[in-house]
Amino acid sequence: MRAVVQRVKRAEVRTEGVAVGTCGNGLMVLLGVHSEDTDADADWLASKVAALRIFSDDEGKMNRSVVDVNGGALVVSQFTLHAKYKKGTRPSFVHAARPETAIPLYERFVKNLEEHLKRPVATGKFGAMMEVDLINDGPVTITMDTQHKE
Repeated sequence: MRAVVQRVKRAEVRTEGVAVGTCGNGLMVLLGVHSEDTDADADWLASKVAALRIFSDDEGKMNRSVVDVNGGALVVSQFTLHAKYKKGTRPSFVHAARPETAIPLYERFVKNLEEHLKRPVATGKFGAMMEVDLINDGPVTITMDTQHKE
């Protein structure tokens, strides 16, 4: 799985002009599922995202997690995170999981993140054209990949 995690003041995702998911202070997570991902990948990534210490403490140092600041989260599926672009200029998405694999893993990630946050997590609409609007705080943006646990 790949995730682009952004610390946000607020985030919203719309489908057909209608807001389907919003969050205030917290995290905006763009999530791409790879064809070889497993339940263990979803569990590991949700745990890491929830524990990332990217929120400021009283001294202005990034020492707090989204859990520590009682923040929210918005998770949006994004298969294009698995684009391959080595050959030519048109990206290939052959490594992105098909919906029958991706949807259950996406949902598992969201459920696991909800358990860590002890609150509902907002989401987009899987497979739909979406518009994402956010105010990135910092900006703080971190990319994570379960195949390269760096």
